[in-house]
Amino acid sequence: MKGVQRFSIVIFLSCIGGLFLGFGSKAYSDGYSQRFEPRPGIKRVFLYEAKKLGVPILKASIGIENGSFGNGRPLYQVRATVDSLRSFKFFMEMSNRFYSMIEAETCQPIQYVKEIDQKGFLIKRRNYLQTIHFDFINNKIEVEKKGNREKQAYFLSPGTYDPLSMFAKCYLKDEIVPGQDLHMFIFDGVKLRQMVFYSKRERVQSKIWGEVEAICLESNTPFSTFEEREGKIRIWYIAHGEKIPIAIELDLPVGTLLFELEGIKDG
Repeated sequence: MKGVQRFSIVIFLSCIGGLFLGFGSKAYSDGYSQRFEPRPGIKRVFLYEAKKLGVPILKASIGIENGSFGNGRPLYQVRATVDSLRSFKFFMEMSNRFYSMIEAETCQPIQYVKEIDQKGFLIKRRNYLQTIHFDFINNKIEVEKKGNREKQAYFLSPGTYDPLSMFAKCYLKDEIVPGQDLHMFIFDGVKLRQMVFYSKRERVQSKIWGEVEAICLESNTPFSTFEEREGKIRIWYIAHGEKIPIAIELDLPVGTLLFELEGIKDG
């Protein structure tokens, strides 16, 4: 497994990411399936760490929980964080937060919030709060930044997700079959991107479970943080049982990063 990419550096997770949860249906149809169903008071958080030359440089998390009801519809809340560690702050200092409210049945996004605070030798200084509203009835996206009274409007194509609702859809709803391509539109607050994820079956090393059989999703994508230069994102899920995302790898214009699953917290 090689590097790490990002949707506006969410890993993760922008993408982490973003980017970017391990609940859900089986990885492919002949596997045993255990589902994590978000319920009131129940929350699951996946904890990741990225290293460079063996030194931890970033911590990331993605969590999902049952939200409230919107217009009679059950909702999920998906949250992600990406934080730099002291050993890496000269090159890249960040404390980024992401939040997505989605419809439970379809995983369609309703609102996506980005709180970006990052700077460093490798990236430009950015500090802003951005809120994105998805209006599927009127086929439009509205983007607003704190302190800016003007809203930007974009056409909303069917099948459009933000990075976190895409992550939730893959894990809560979709089966992933080796050799199957996943097509979708992703809007991360910068521009609408059409992405294709290619899937293949591999055996990989997990920090928690050792060598496991996994399904890898891989896609090319430009990075807005690096002036739209191209890279790749890869996500590995355990193939049998509950579909756990054990690693996220980004091939960035400045090198590669690998986020490995360190632990899972429930409750």
